[in-house]
Amino acid sequence: MSIADNISFFRARIDEAARQSGRSGDQIMLVGASKMNDAAACRQAIDAGIDALGENRVQEMTRKLAEHAYDGVPLHFIGHLQRNKVRQVVGKATLIQSVGSEPLLREIEKTAGQLELVQDILLEVNIGGEEAKSGFSPEELLRAAELAAQLPHIRCRGLMTIPPVARRPHQNLPYFEKVYALFVDISGKMYDNKWEYISMGMSGDFDDAIRAGSNMVRLGTGIFGARDYTK
Repeated sequence: MSIADNISFFRARIDEAARQSGRSGDQIMLVGASKMNDAAACRQAIDAGIDALGENRVQEMTRKLAEHAYDGVPLHFIGHLQRNKVRQVVGKATLIQSVGSEPLLREIEKTAGQLELVQDILLEVNIGGEEAKSGFSPEELLRAAELAAQLPHIRCRGLMTIPPVARRPHQNLPYFEKVYALFVDISGKMYDNKWEYISMGMSGDFDDAIRAGSNMVRLGTGIFGARDYTK
């Protein structure tokens, strides 16, 4: 199947999952996780109506920006972001989804201030408490949201999570439900907040994520095919 065929196929599944949660598919943002796919593949996805493209690696994002791979859609940064690479991402990505520590928040604020812009972000939640993953714990999240609200060059738009690897179908549903509950609780406590997005779900579990309340899904292999990690 072509990239366009894949997008059409997953749009139908997104619409079905959305209807099961009382919404419609056009309320769910489809982000194509384009890691290890070239500029031509990105352009095919754009031509087929992808809502946004997401990159995991700063070096790859920078190269493809120079190739105009993302022209026509928003670019999201969805991978782990090191503080020493913040300058290469702020102002380039429309949305930085993976902000998972206070030092990273402050570094983005510093860089955005120097560039005289406001950077949209999502706070990453380490909902599974995994030591190998970045992200705020549920207990740290309110403090992080309050800090982000005080930083003049950052606009927090919501939450993102990557749950533990599922060993069986629907295993991640409880994690998605917990993150959605956090989204509702904390956004309700924030004065004049700009929270709009809850980014949950990838190619293997996006249906459950949408049913739990996600309105932004990140699909990579489902759209672009299996990645060749031997290259």
